[in-house]
Amino acid sequence: MHTYNLSAFDVQVCSPKYWAMMTDPIMSLDTAMFTILAAHVGLTIGTLSRHLHKRPDLRPLVNRLLRFDTVGIYLLTERGHGLDAFNIETTATKTPDGFIINTPREEACKFMPASTPSFGISKVALVMARLIVDGEDRGPRFFIVPVCNEHEMFEGVESIRLGARPGTCPLDFSITRFNHVHVPFSALVSSNIYDHSLPASPLEKWWDEVWRIPLGTLAVTAPWISSIKAAAFIAGRYSMHRSLVGKGANPIPIITFRTQQWPIAHATAVGLVMSNWFPMVAKNSADKSLDHRVRHGIAVIVKTTVCRHFQRCVPEVAERCGAQGTFEHNYMARIENDGKGVIIAEGDILTLCIRLFSELLLQRYKIPLPDPSESLLARHATSLLEENISLLNSLRGGHRSESFNSLILPQAELAVEAMGHALAYSAGLKSGLPKPILDVYECAVIRRDPAWYSENAGLTRILQRIREDEAITATLPHLDTHLNNLAIEEYVSAPIVSDEAWKEYHDEMPVFSGHAIPIYDQVPVQAML
Repeated sequence: MHTYNLSAFDVQVCSPKYWAMMTDPIMSLDTAMFTILAAHVGLTIGTLSRHLHKRPDLRPLVNRLLRFDTVGIYLLTERGHGLDAFNIETTATKTPDGFIINTPREEACKFMPASTPSFGISKVALVMARLIVDGEDRGPRFFIVPVCNEHEMFEGVESIRLGARPGTCPLDFSITRFNHVHVPFSALVSSNIYDHSLPASPLEKWWDEVWRIPLGTLAVTAPWISSIKAAAFIAGRYSMHRSLVGKGANPIPIITFRTQQWPIAHATAVGLVMSNWFPMVAKNSADKSLDHRVRHGIAVIVKTTVCRHFQRCVPEVAERCGAQGTFEHNYMARIENDGKGVIIAEGDILTLCIRLFSELLLQRYKIPLPDPSESLLARHATSLLEENISLLNSLRGGHRSESFNSLILPQAELAVEAMGHALAYSAGLKSGLPKPILDVYECAVIRRDPAWYSENAGLTRILQRIREDEAITATLPHLDTHLNNLAIEEYVSAPIVSDEAWKEYHDEMPVFSGHAIPIYDQVPVQAML
């Protein structure tokens, strides 16, 4: 926070400075730290920022948040309401002097954000609660509720610490509940704190309240691009110096083998293509000239594409590092576990894809895709969309039918990911990324849906393998340069990247030694004979 010294305006408009912080490769080194910052900056400060021009009383709080004197947490979802957060049950009942925040039952407890006072810093929450006025439900609104000071919870607020997520960076994930907590009228997060009217469209009003979520969907993706790059660099460097002794006298580096070359070239290509594409998307994320549904849709596409690439690349390169790839000090095993959390953060990927794909098939809006003539990947993306529109039109009962559920929804994620592949590849072409890198990326994408490419592009299975072979052969002579171009080396501390780094690490490890003398059973020689 001090390094980037963001202003409230930086956060509100998602300035280049804001995105520079969110994409800093250091974020990939500690997922718990990034989790705190993503909610603190992107969601909490972001939500408050747009009201400052009419709510100067919020400025002192926002300034404390910007200095990190206080941590902001975002209490939206509940134990019983995750993906259907519009239906949350926490209430904020209007009284003559403010509101009473209350958790009516266990299922309405706020789920997961870290709310304990365990680490000596005060916390304040934006709590989504149903505004109740004279017994009438006026819909969900955000309320500012202090949670704890440096030592203990505030009266009426309870935090139940959840169990650990195995193999991940530790964070005090919690269940939070409120027992008739009084807050003043100024706690309502609104430019007009006296507007308690029922919205004409409660669902649209809710989406307006959670306007930072689409930006968060994009922001939480950034560290995983750095993670892919780090994994590719670690495995690449390890494979260049790790050697086997074969039939000859000279050791053979394991990078010599095609089975080692593919996963490293694959992860390297993905890292370069994703890191080229993401800044372009981030730049346009706050473009008000674009339909907000399109902006959210593109964020969903980016998150889906990056996260699924991460899930394929990192385990594969970690496995190619053998036993070394399983240790925490070599980064990959831990980041693989941490990555499972981002699949859920700011919207579960599959559910986001189902919603986006359904709306695109119903043609409520369009995502601008590359022309199908630009690349095989663009043809693939357009084809999947068109064939499912045709399928939907043929279904009796349309999108409400059981056939839609069973035939179309299972294709949602593949189709959304295909759009991401086409967009990322197109960005790489326009940026002039090396052809061998784009060819490896294309081959990796073809592996996701080989049947389509066989049916529609004339690429039989053997032709797909030959295409891969040509791409890898063209990439290998410059692999060292491509690894350097990942620009991740200074953030990598895994000791297996070089023999020198390993020996240095080896010398720092605990050594157990002693002076005990083993006792052997004395068996007479005659008995042995």
